Amino acid sequence: MAVGMFSIDMNMKDLEKAKKGTNPQEVVIAVSPAFGKEMSKTIIKEEHAKVLREIISGIEEQGGIPRVIRSYHTADLAFMGHEAAKLSGSGIGIGLQSRGTTVIHQKDLDPLSNLELFPQSPLITLETYRAIGRNAALYALGESVDPVPVVNDQMARPRYQAIAAILYLKEAQYVMRNHKSVDVEYSFAIKEEGIG
Repeated sequence: MAVGMFSIDMNMKDLEKAKKGTNPQEVVIAVSPAFGKEMSKTIIKEEHAKVLREIISGIEEQGGIPRVIRSYHTADLAFMGHEAAKLSGSGIGIGLQSRGTTVIHQKDLDPLSNLELFPQSPLITLETYRAIGRNAALYALGESVDPVPVVNDQMARPRYQAIAAILYLKEAQYVMRNHKSVDVEYSFAIKEEGIG
């Protein structure tokens, strides 16, 4: 049986100001200002739709309840993740930059601390994003968690450093210092691109 390629279309609609959640199973994912809008792919050209869908699927697989917010006042990963955790009913949040860098955060930690950090975005696969979602849900549910294995490539930093800086500067253009974070309504549609 031949399997065709597929793409995932994502629709994201900004809603009202994000408020503190009450569901103890909730995991909030804070995406950066341009995520899925002005920017649509990670540093390695992975579609934002696929990345977000994997994180959400990972959360749901473990019984967590995902909620997406858009951070407008910062594109800094640590502060996005910390805000997500503070707004989450469980106290667990995920920060996700457009270039793909990700963090799992907890509300009682200092903003520059975290539960798990994934700083080398060129090395993060879709499977890793799904595992990040699973772990965030396990933290939210108070379960025992083994950290997601992180691939380390000493050459990734010099190879992608300039691109990462450019992507961050592009992202920072959409930061609005006085704009509060908003809840985001999202939907996905899978499109088949052909059967071979």
